[in-house]
Amino acid sequence: MNTGKVDVLLGLQWGDEGKGKVVDVLTPHYDVIARFQGGPNAGHTLEFEGQKYVLRSIPSGIFQGGKINIIGNGVVLAPDLFMDEAQHLEETGHDLKSRLHISKKAHLIMPTHRILDRAYEAAKGKNKVGTTGKGIGPTYTDKISRNGLRVGDILECFEEKYAAHKDRHMKMLASMGWTDFEGFEEVEAKWLQGIEYLKGFQMVDSEIEINRILRNGESILCEGAQGTMLDVDFGSYPFVTSSNTVCAGACTGLGIGPNRIGHVFGIMKAYCTRVGSGPFPTELFDETGDTIRQIGHEYGAVTGRERRCGWIDLVQLKYSVMVNGVTELIMMKSDVLDGFDTIKACVAYRLKDGTETADFPYEIDDVEPIYKELPGWKTDMTQFTSEEQFPEAFSQYVKFLEDFLETPITIISIGPDRAQTIIRK
Repeated sequence: MNTGKVDVLLGLQWGDEGKGKVVDVLTPHYDVIARFQGGPNAGHTLEFEGQKYVLRSIPSGIFQGGKINIIGNGVVLAPDLFMDEAQHLEETGHDLKSRLHISKKAHLIMPTHRILDRAYEAAKGKNKVGTTGKGIGPTYTDKISRNGLRVGDILECFEEKYAAHKDRHMKMLASMGWTDFEGFEEVEAKWLQGIEYLKGFQMVDSEIEINRILRNGESILCEGAQGTMLDVDFGSYPFVTSSNTVCAGACTGLGIGPNRIGHVFGIMKAYCTRVGSGPFPTELFDETGDTIRQIGHEYGAVTGRERRCGWIDLVQLKYSVMVNGVTELIMMKSDVLDGFDTIKACVAYRLKDGTETADFPYEIDDVEPIYKELPGWKTDMTQFTSEEQFPEAFSQYVKFLEDFLETPITIISIGPDRAQTIIRK
């Protein structure tokens, strides 16, 4: 791996691609792992040694020996949820306080942000985005409008800063006529407990620390949350998250120059899923979609919500490869398609005016996917240990994807466990 370089790992679809497992597979090759954006709406699932872990805010490299993990300035942090997550890991024997560093410039999700989240969604009615309700959007809104409360604020005059921000939010809610504050006092009490808990961690100027690490010739893996199609600029707006999930977000979310970035690992599923509202061109509403959901256990790691399922969308993926500068592809959940007679891949869209395009358009609400059909491999691949064991039909599927996306697929996952990972030659 590139010493003194930053490599980036991110999702290329609508999130839920399986980033947690891949970070855990790649982290042995890096000195430091850093999260660069997103909040506790992420759910990075890792399974090994018979245990299952779901990480929301903590980088997925936390299970790798004594390596430093950094929560960057681009992340929004909920102290109470962070405390729950961290204490659970500490109970299972993972030492965090010496290895997890938190940027002072990361913004804090306040209890009132969650109420604002619900109020905004209710006001949108049928046009609601389908947020996780964790206050992430309102926190990023405060950040952009220069009204945010940051981790570094904990260190000085925090009580009065918090009171001023809370008062401002309460006035906003009153102006919207919002009256549902049920359970708020309990949530706030736990949140303030989380603030005390945070004081036990190293709060750092992460941009200075990261660049010092690079000058020392060490390597960093940057971990993104959500997926490219949820990027606030390049995703299916307005049904997106509130941060830049693309590769450029690693620069602004950690304070590193673009010339530092080496490999860009793009993660995709062998099919496609989406949670929440918004357009999804290849969505399946039939038995095939249900089958993919059941076999792939496509339910949100954090919310438990059913994921919408569909065939792989290569128009969308080619766009994601382009805007991220992807150098290597990682394909997850190939085993979910083991039993299908025929596999479909969307290779173009038919637009409302009847024309066809292979370029990702401004609006995707009413596009019709144009599919190429490929033969299924009808083989249980979950126990395979090398690519030489792949059936011919699967090898052809992989080659077809590589040719279309003009990018090599270097890692293929054939099951949820760390061991079920094929590193291709």
